[in-house]
Amino acid sequence: MLTSPAPSVSSQSAIVQIVQHLQPGGLETMVLNLSQANECHQPMHIISLEGTKDTLLAAWPALRPFAEGIHCLDKPAGWSPATLYRLIRLLRKLRPSAVHTHHLGPLLYGGLATRLARVPTLVHTEHDAWYLDDPRQRRLAGLGLHAFRPILVADAIPVANQLQARLGKLTPLVIPNGIDEQRFTPGASELARQTLGLPLGVRLIGCAARLETVKGHALLLDAMATLPDEVHLALAGVGSLQNALQQQCQQLGIAHRVHFLGLVEQMPRFYQGLDLFCLPSLAEGMPLCVLEAQACGVPVVMSAVGAAADIVCPASGQLLEERDPIRLAKLLAQGLLKSCGLRAATRAFVCEQGSLSQMAHAYQALYVR
Repeated sequence: MLTSPAPSVSSQSAIVQIVQHLQPGGLETMVLNLSQANECHQPMHIISLEGTKDTLLAAWPALRPFAEGIHCLDKPAGWSPATLYRLIRLLRKLRPSAVHTHHLGPLLYGGLATRLARVPTLVHTEHDAWYLDDPRQRRLAGLGLHAFRPILVADAIPVANQLQARLGKLTPLVIPNGIDEQRFTPGASELARQTLGLPLGVRLIGCAARLETVKGHALLLDAMATLPDEVHLALAGVGSLQNALQQQCQQLGIAHRVHFLGLVEQMPRFYQGLDLFCLPSLAEGMPLCVLEAQACGVPVVMSAVGAAADIVCPASGQLLEERDPIRLAKLLAQGLLKSCGLRAATRAFVCEQGSLSQMAHAYQALYVR
């Protein structure tokens, strides 16, 4: 049984986005942002293949404003014909004019269901391409794109290039992720820290990412161990590595200056309290957190992966080319030294790159093809 009731509004011209799961993350935040920006044009529904609605809403309060349009299929592990059948039934009930899938699993389920439900338009966005290094996933992605023929979008030029390199003759459109620059703005640092219970009178580095291996937190903690005691680190996010990372802090003797905040709902406040933002990921596409931090005037140190060279402000930001904690510590120290005078330039750089409204308009044009 579906976890969501039939929508109360006419959905003849609705748009449906399909994700693997609605857990806190950059891709999922982009889906919410796009839904919010699109709401004045037509109804937009979000289908999560995994999880139940009650569980997802309890775990991520940011979903609550979208609750009426969220549908969860509670897919079990592995391939699930029953989930595919429920998805086809749901699409026939919603009667959307377009389906928009994100990442591999939603492409396979959503692409097949879209064609069987005879939805006119299928859009698929790739947010990164590093998963295509796995031969099985590369083969499945190639089969899905060939069979379902979606309008293929990459969220950054490097992602488009990687898709072409790994999957052959593709011509993905590039629609960069956009953020709401009216929401993510500079603000009073002391007020932000007080709101989140962070220490005053210290230099504060922040990272907002799922606590998973691919995000590179272990390297960041190793680098923190070589920085002075007046430098603290605030980590926003949840994930399976939290206990391991906390143990690493204890072993390095830095537990007193590393602050695990868990899931942060007031993300503008989080960025506003920082002196520097760091994302030491092993792989990325076009991460929203880097754009959000810079829109708040916070310089960035980021691994040289994905679209890093395009989205990190050249005047204030720095790229980590090698995965060495000593090198990262040097970049962090340099970033802290020059962060104060470059906040306006950092924000201006992001605002010139593209906004949430520009991203939404680009997708709206695809939905009516």
